[in-house]
Amino acid sequence: QVQLSESGGGAVQSGGSLRLSCAASGLDISAHCMGWFRRTPGDEREGVASIDDDGETSYENSVQGRFAIAQDAAKSTLFLDMNSLTVDATAMYNCAAAPKEFCAVMGWGAFTRVPLDARGQGTLVTVSS
Repeated sequence: QVQLSESGGGAVQSGGSLRLSCAASGLDISAHCMGWFRRTPGDEREGVASIDDDGETSYENSVQGRFAIAQDAAKSTLFLDMNSLTVDATAMYNCAAAPKEFCAVMGWGAFTRVPLDARGQGTLVTVSS
């Protein structure tokens, strides 16, 4: 059974940092385009970051330079380091797996545009001013 389980969310003040983790089971993360998307309080779904099995990453413009995605394939774990958080980062963060070829074509945009191979339930991040 394929499962993605996120952790690490919480409440933080503006300017703070969080590290999100996503543990994968029943899924070889190196065989997929892995990444994160978020659902805002306004129920908008936004791609955040992607990483492929070669370690190539892409980021949505508003998080570029502040967020960093990484993966440990041996431990089947995906990470998202979030720094200099702003209030508009408040959202439910989901990790997801998309078909491998979409990393090169769409990067972070894949997670809101193509059928996903798997997605987690999400972890809530709340940033206060």
